[in-house]
Formats: sequence, structure tokens, C-alpha cells
Amino acid sequence: MRVLSLNMREALFGQESGEVPIFLLTITHPDLDEPIRLTTDPTERKSDTPLIYRTMSRGEEFIFAGIDVTIPDEQDKSPPASKLTIENVTRDMIPLARSVNSPPSVKIEAVLASALDDVEMNWPALDMSNLNYDAAALQFDLTMDALVTEPYPAGSFSPAYFSGLYY
Repeated sequence: MRVLSLNMREALFGQESGEVPIFLLTITHPDLDEPIRLTTDPTERKSDTPLIYRTMSRGEEFIFAGIDVTIPDEQDKSPPASKLTIENVTRDMIPLARSVNSPPSVKIEAVLASALDDVEMNWPALDMSNLNYDAAALQFDLTMDALVTEPYPAGSFSPAYFSGLYY
């Protein structure tokens, strides 16, 4: 169960709110020199030429990109799944996406614009898969490893498996 601050609950469930929920994405892969950090909000201007906006959170810089992220669902029978669309990509992102032979890992965090250093929600260790792209956008599916949703312990003490316990 997630515990959200009152401000976050008001921002998410209120009809009107002065709060802005911001999603921060960190994309990591062994082939990358450093993680790619993206944000859904143009919090502050970083430069005029080229025009770049950013969000600073916990000392890390997240670059604004037209991102559409679907929050991972929480179904009982399947691992969490989500979609990620990155709009207005530069030409250097597509060869990078094509050259990766194993799935990059994506961490999604949610913060409020009034408290950029306080992470309200996070979804670590989502894997990118099913890349679709065109001149305007990259689109990925985000999935969690199915082993994460396996019950623990794997077996159950039932008459079918441990008949000697019930005699």
C-alpha cells in the first residue's frame, strides 16, 4: 500500500489544484555512459539556444521532453505493465534505441512541483520492450520481470503436495 502526502492526494483527486504532479524518468543501460533523465514538466529554463527546459530533483538534472507515461497497473495475475511515449526526439535517440541489444531499465518517480526532492511514488526496474518509432516519437512498452510477481514461497502446504501432513 502506498502512503501519499495530503498535497499529492489533493493534486491527484481534486477537481482543481494548485499542485502539479511531475513524473521523472531515469533510463539506464550498461551501454550508456550515464543515465538518461527525462521529466514531464518544463520547470525551469536551462538554455535559450537551443531551447531546453529542465527539472532539478535531489541534485540531478532531468531534461524536459514531451513524455506521455502510463502509470503501471497493479493486476493480481500479471506483472505491472505501462507505456512510454517520448515525443520530439532528436535524431541521435533513434540509432541509440536501435543499437541496444538488451532492454534498458526505466525508473519512474512522481514528485510535486512544490516539493521536487520528495518522491511520492516510484516504480523501479521496469524494462523497455517493443520499440515503435517514427520521425516524431519513440514508443515503448514498460514491463516488470514476471519473477517479481511470483508467490513466495512457491509451494503451498496442501493435501495435493504434502499428503503426509494431513493423516
